[in-house]
Amino acid sequence: MPLDPPEPIRSSRRGLLGLLAAPALLTLPSSLRAQGMPEWLAEVKTEWAMFRGRFVTREGRVLDSAKGDETHTEGQGFGMLFAAEAGDIVTYDKILDWTRRYLRHSRDNLHAWRYRGDSVEPVADRNNATDGDIMIAWALMRGADLFSRPALAREAALICRDILTHCTREVAGKLVLLPAMQGFEKRDHVVLNPSYYVFPALLDFEKVVPGPQWRRLVADGMEICCRNARFGRWNLPADWIEFYREPSFQPRMAASWPTRFSWDAVRVPLYLAWSRQSDNPALRACVEFWHAPGQRTLPAWADLRSNAVAPYAGHAGVQAVAQLARATQDRGRRIQELPRVAQATDYYGAALIMLSRLAWQESRAGAPIV
Repeated sequence: MPLDPPEPIRSSRRGLLGLLAAPALLTLPSSLRAQGMPEWLAEVKTEWAMFRGRFVTREGRVLDSAKGDETHTEGQGFGMLFAAEAGDIVTYDKILDWTRRYLRHSRDNLHAWRYRGDSVEPVADRNNATDGDIMIAWALMRGADLFSRPALAREAALICRDILTHCTREVAGKLVLLPAMQGFEKRDHVVLNPSYYVFPALLDFEKVVPGPQWRRLVADGMEICCRNARFGRWNLPADWIEFYREPSFQPRMAASWPTRFSWDAVRVPLYLAWSRQSDNPALRACVEFWHAPGQRTLPAWADLRSNAVAPYAGHAGVQAVAQLARATQDRGRRIQELPRVAQATDYYGAALIMLSRLAWQESRAGAPIV
């Protein structure tokens, strides 16, 4: 199966970078379309301008507005990815330079997961977050392609190799993805976060670090996190799970975290949709939960032990993922149904909207990539 959208889509994007470089066009998608730019690409550029204006500093820090303007590697990777897709090479370089300067480890090619600008020691915890490193590496690969800078692909390869070395383990005959280098390996089990499996990115990594390990990591991750580890009335993926070293033990919801399908696990259907996994049972379960007959609002979360749902609706980012997931079952839906970044109340909601828009376009470009 192809790992990428068909070549005409990617080459047409690269050929449009001259148009993308014009800041005056950021708020004029109709003008961009008049100059030959596809509507979806004009939308990406417009939405990126809104995201950048709200959450990216002049120095290249992406701010998590709901967490005291902390910066995380996840956000830095998201920002680079969005900037690359919008052709914003200036902001892309600023985010990358800031990330290298303040978060890159000195002993390897991974990154400290959090930066607190108002602390005496802004980077107090040098542990990494594997999803953040995955996003940074993926954004480097996108930048290498879209900006014709092969050195970025070589930098991505270094990160990918260290992800394999430091953040994957053989457990009960499966290759699993640890959430970080340290802190998630217990005597009889490992703790996993299903949303850290960025399936389309992991498969793309085969291009810069060839080998069977990426497809195995994806296949085992889908089996563990999207087929076996589903819980509650709706059979949903959980934010955090325990995967046991004894092969006969079934995965369980992690004891040290809320037993919910919520802010982490919402990315599971996002990445499944991006990978064109329309028949995946976890994706179908999410669609059924979010769009159950008679449900007046789209719940922000579900407790998978008690089967209680949030007494309030999910924000615009959750709504975007829910619409994306539903579109995998109904091909007649249009990207215009997705929320806009302007509707997001915080950084994470805005990021989910941007990711959903990219996934919407790429998930419709061909056959399943797994």
